Amino acid sequence: MANILILGGGFGGVVAAESLARQIPKEHQITMVSSSPKFIFYPELVRLAFGECEPDDISFDLREAMLDRRVRFIRAEAARIKPESRRVVLAHGEVDGELPYDYLIIALGRRLATERVAGFFEHSHDLLTVESALEFGEAMRGFHQGRAVVGQCPGACLPVPVYETAFALSRFFEERGDRERVRITIVSPDPPGFQFGDANVARALRTALDEHNIEYFPDFPVERVTPRSVLSSNGHSINYGLLMLVPPFTGPSAVIGLGITDAEGYIIVDPAMRVPGVQNMYAVGDCVSFRGPKMGHMAVHQAEIAAANVALQIRGLEPVSLYNHEIMLIMDEGGPNSIYLHKGLWSDEPAIVRQGRFWTWAKRVHEKYWLAAHS
Repeated sequence: MANILILGGGFGGVVAAESLARQIPKEHQITMVSSSPKFIFYPELVRLAFGECEPDDISFDLREAMLDRRVRFIRAEAARIKPESRRVVLAHGEVDGELPYDYLIIALGRRLATERVAGFFEHSHDLLTVESALEFGEAMRGFHQGRAVVGQCPGACLPVPVYETAFALSRFFEERGDRERVRITIVSPDPPGFQFGDANVARALRTALDEHNIEYFPDFPVERVTPRSVLSSNGHSINYGLLMLVPPFTGPSAVIGLGITDAEGYIIVDPAMRVPGVQNMYAVGDCVSFRGPKMGHMAVHQAEIAAANVALQIRGLEPVSLYNHEIMLIMDEGGPNSIYLHKGLWSDEPAIVRQGRFWTWAKRVHEKYWLAAHS
């Protein structure tokens, strides 16, 4: 009997567990460890902040969902990984101690490196948890005039919520009759669309921002936040009355010191999602060292590849499933300027870019289907 351990209960962890449960015989044990008892559909947190859905609409209980798929669930924190003995040290949960494994899939996501931006924790809102999204929504509803600043800090790797928040703010204040009194500004260390790596997306974003009268300040690497100002490392400063920033990210703390990460702490993997030089260890999702933004659909695809390869190894075969790194996203503008992008990041093929109201509808349908299928 093989003992497969999955660390993390996000997109990568859930899909890896489900895929393995379908592919391997029942005598093998699949265990998921997550510090949270709930799966959160993070792309919906912008809509949650604006009162367009409820917390229960975008989450489900991991223990119940995994039980239906014959996956054991343990609520605990993965404190440290010990590859030499194939064990994981667990803490602060239902199990304290070491848990053995034969195969390990790390899907721990990224750590918020808010310490890199002085004053972030004290003064900035974010949209990275249910609680923070609700807090931002409350602050937004109490804001009637002045400058609203949204943006991403250096190393954030998550541009979509920034644009969607700016568009949603514009619609919200327009409907409330405050738009002429509110100035909306995006700050970023990069030009519009830079992280998507496509000039057509950059042009589409620029058009959408102009139509909503949203300012865009590139070359603004956020370094410090005060109660009323955002300051960059190159000497610029912007005052604000409402602020939402995506903080810097880094790799998970459980893998520090193992010699398997890049300079930012993200886990190095090959196209089979294996960690080179470590036997029977895979990594998927935001904790992986791939260039470009870190998005849920990437974690899903990576988890499918890792699960397929673990299943092959259990059968005594070589892991031959390979991941193709690509972006596939919809950026919801709320109207005719919503953007669909499909682009390979490991190829020179041109991107597919589409715009229109249809893509807002398509995003809602896909999100509802995904939650229904996996909960």
